[in-house]
Amino acid sequence: MKKLLLGLAVVASSLTFAQTFGVKAGLNISTISGGDSKAKAGFYGGVLMNVPVASSFSVQPEILYNGVGAKADGNNDLKVNLSYISVPVMFQYNATPQFYLEAGPQFSFLIDSKFKYQSSSVDGKDFIKGFDFGIGLGAGYFFTKNIGVNARYVAGVVNIAKEVNGVQGDGKNNVFQIGLAYKFNK
Repeated sequence: MKKLLLGLAVVASSLTFAQTFGVKAGLNISTISGGDSKAKAGFYGGVLMNVPVASSFSVQPEILYNGVGAKADGNNDLKVNLSYISVPVMFQYNATPQFYLEAGPQFSFLIDSKFKYQSSSVDGKDFIKGFDFGIGLGAGYFFTKNIGVNARYVAGVVNIAKEVNGVQGDGKNNVFQIGLAYKFNK
């Protein structure tokens, strides 16, 4: 029992010292499936923690602000603006010390929703669910030990539309992200 506890303490302390923290930000290009919509540009940004679990594998949880939504097709004045706090947990394969591939779930919590038409704005909380879930696939490359670029596509899995007056809407967030990352290496 003492050996087991000692082993767990060594693993926990090595993970604590091996992790790397960082920040990332970039551009979102998003749509909402299930209807006629055009892509809308938005912003994402937040913090990350990269934890190596083997020589070529790591886990990277993140906390991001995500601005997503869509424009109505055929009517450029109508925009759906959705703001989420997203928590992706990416499992990364480090093909080289600079290049990685990643995949994993993303859990998102709605913090604001607006439907904008011309000069007016309507709160969308009666139409949009407070939780979203997606699966992300991506890649990244670090030019230096600290600075890198990343690209990720997050495909929505759950319907984000609420049932209104007995009618169930249909729509899933789909987001392509491209941005920069900065790691605070030791």
